[in-house]
Amino acid sequence: MTTDFQQAREALGRRLRELRGGQTQRQLAVATGWPQAKVSKLETGRQTATPEDLKAWAEATDHTAVTEELLSRLQGLETHTRSWRRQLRAGHRPVQDALLVEYERSTILRAWQGSMVVGLLQTPDYARHVFSRFAELHNAPRDLEEAVRARMRRQELLYRPGRTFHILMWQAALHAGVAPPDVVAAQLDRLAGVIGLDTVRLGIIPYGAQIGVPPGNGFWLYDERLAIVEEWHAELWLDDADSLALYRRVWETLDQSAVYGTQARRLIARARAHFTDLA
Repeated sequence: MTTDFQQAREALGRRLRELRGGQTQRQLAVATGWPQAKVSKLETGRQTATPEDLKAWAEATDHTAVTEELLSRLQGLETHTRSWRRQLRAGHRPVQDALLVEYERSTILRAWQGSMVVGLLQTPDYARHVFSRFAELHNAPRDLEEAVRARMRRQELLYRPGRTFHILMWQAALHAGVAPPDVVAAQLDRLAGVIGLDTVRLGIIPYGAQIGVPPGNGFWLYDERLAIVEEWHAELWLDDADSLALYRRVWETLDQSAVYGTQARRLIARARAHFTDLA
């Protein structure tokens, strides 16, 4: 978790402790029906409260008037860190719908992905396998078909004028076996077909290329207003000027090592040949 996120969580915990007043942790635990350990973790910032937790806390401490304040604090805290555990409670579809809003609000979008084909360019079969792997990882509901349809609808933006997608991928992303070989081969065909679209600029960083910054986790930049960074446990939604400038520098540094056009096609073709041999 980020330092800023943890500090905000601890600040919320201090506020909860303040509202508890003269009650003991044990008394509050009895009133809410929670283990005492949960009360302690919420107050010390070792556990993130849910909206239901905050409502129960306000009621149990006879401070229902501050419920909206507590919920506002939680919303501000999660503006920057959105855990996959929470986001995926209702499955992948709502996550895809939320991202569509950000895509539609933006005109220049930049992406970096080093581990797999970026979602905006995925085929349905490839996306289905990716969603399935993450659903297993996070024990999330398997709304695979709805999630796939939502992702495919987002791809319609590729064909609408008024937006430009600058997408960078590491060559390793082309070789990631996140789906059966025939599915990956078809995905690479799709990827090659994107090159030449007037709305897409697709760059591949080859193996062995000299890079100015180590390739880290994938991220998207939405104009100059938002960066969404993908971690294993959460997405980071960053809108402060320093973070945006940092991720813009990272993207521009990686872009200097990328190849485009015919050279990118050759890298895709090599990867496709590998998976064709395996199929």
